[in-house]
Amino acid sequence: MQEQPPSPDAPVADARADNWVDRYAPAFARPYLRLSRADRPIGTWLLLLPCWWGLALAMLYDQSPRWFDLWIFVACGLGAFLMRGAGCTWNDITDRHIDDRVARTRSRPIPSGQVSVKGAVAWMAIQCLLALCILLTFNRAAISLGVLSLLLVTIYPFAKRFTWWPQVFLGLAFNWGALLVWTAHTGSLASPAVLLYGAGIAWTLFYDTIYAHQDTEDDALIGVKSTARLFGENTAHWLRRFLMISVGLMGLAVIFAAMPNASILALVIALGGPWAMGWHMAWQLRGLDIHDPAKCHHLFLVNRDTGMIPLLFFAASLLV
Repeated sequence: MQEQPPSPDAPVADARADNWVDRYAPAFARPYLRLSRADRPIGTWLLLLPCWWGLALAMLYDQSPRWFDLWIFVACGLGAFLMRGAGCTWNDITDRHIDDRVARTRSRPIPSGQVSVKGAVAWMAIQCLLALCILLTFNRAAISLGVLSLLLVTIYPFAKRFTWWPQVFLGLAFNWGALLVWTAHTGSLASPAVLLYGAGIAWTLFYDTIYAHQDTEDDALIGVKSTARLFGENTAHWLRRFLMISVGLMGLAVIFAAMPNASILALVIALGGPWAMGWHMAWQLRGLDIHDPAKCHHLFLVNRDTGMIPLLFFAASLLV
């Protein structure tokens, strides 16, 4: 008997049972939305928050807020959703043979047969074109940075095949928005944006190493590399280093952003952001158990709050 294709109502194994895609999206759209990880919004948040950091510090830097910044803020949300979706689609296209061999990922739309490779390529192109329409509303320098980011997005899925540090490539791609959005506001790059970018990369190494510990056994069997496998039992020591680097670089980014024009009070408030973020990351370390995949998944998810904390301090600093 010929095997029937999976139903579009079949959810992905690691998605929440009550997610909006499974509950409200039309049946024909669900496999494509799952392909974009729309049923798991954490990735969109992790891509979006560095963009908003960049916008807030750029406004602190030149003390020149304008109405176009409201569009930048909204465009960041739309662009993060679309480009995260396009990136995940590309990742699933390139990893389809790997995903089929990992318990947590074999229920994804391509390995499960819900979406064909041709359909996935078409869906990726649609998302990229929509994101391009948003990018074209920015200045030329920001547009150039946006186009350049595609190189990182293209390379990332292959990184785990040739390096033990694929999380670095994820960090380079996921935090690019800090550079792009700073440039969208100010018109050019400056040292605070570069420092903020470095802080975001270290943060990505922190949370994605925790995430990768969910799959270390399967990854070892199929030969996929990750910092989780590289660090092993020394993971907590490495994560402390990433914590310190992230907090230190973000603190420097705040200082260099505030020094030209902001008040001392604004500087002090903004510096509370990396300080509080560091404490939240330290709290995660206290609860870390690399041998408990459910705990690792939970700690990965709370990094939305980790990234939101400095944003709140940066926003408050703009009010004084």
